[in-house]
Amino acid sequence: MAEQIKVRELLFSEILNKVHGVKNKKDKIKILQDENCPALRQILIWAYDPNITSALPPGTPPYIENEAPEGTEHMLLRAEGDKLWHFVKVGAKFADPNLQSTVRERMFIRLLEGLHKDEAELLCFVKDKIVHQQYKGCSKDVIKEAFELNEEFKESK
Repeated sequence: MAEQIKVRELLFSEILNKVHGVKNKKDKIKILQDENCPALRQILIWAYDPNITSALPPGTPPYIENEAPEGTEHMLLRAEGDKLWHFVKVGAKFADPNLQSTVRERMFIRLLEGLHKDEAELLCFVKDKIVHQQYKGCSKDVIKEAFELNEEFKESK
């Protein structure tokens, strides 16, 4: 009986590094489509949709990096995507209006401390909408085309 080899899913930071590393738009889009999952779409829409803003203060929060090696003692951003709505505003409204700002900030710090340090850093870039500065070639147009989003960042299908 053949042994099955479990392949580790890439961290979102690794996916965006791959996008950053290829030259043409078609290859960037293919990488994103191949790695497509709800949490990846969610963070990239947060990063680029002008109607979604952070409900957190700008800058890097005071958190302790999780030094665990990839694939070991850390949470994955792809599994934590369902918590991200607590940290955004859509238009002028908080997505979670009942959450006090100090509680929201502590929740975000706990999330960062549980993630691999590269994914925590990525989430800070997303929060401050500077993903395009850190991962060149990961542009709004690439994201919209990869995930078939219209100008309002809604699925066009």
